[in-house]
Amino acid sequence: MKNRFSERLNELIKESGKTQNGICADLNIPKQKLSNWKTGYTEPCIDDILMLARYFDVSVDYLLGNADDPSAR
Repeated sequence: MKNRFSERLNELIKESGKTQNGICADLNIPKQKLSNWKTGYTEPCIDDILMLARYFDVSVDYLLGNADDPSAR
């Protein structure tokens, strides 16, 4: 079941122009982990949320769907 986080994550991945494999290699995480986040099957822990926010250069609030401005701090 998709949630706001997985929707935002999918948008950010698409906008980045990178492949799932490339992102997983950059972040040193298994493909299945990213896939589960994308589909909403699982949710990341706080450390992974911070890692994703830094990687995509967006705020945690934006990533979680609490802000519409990607740079909102």
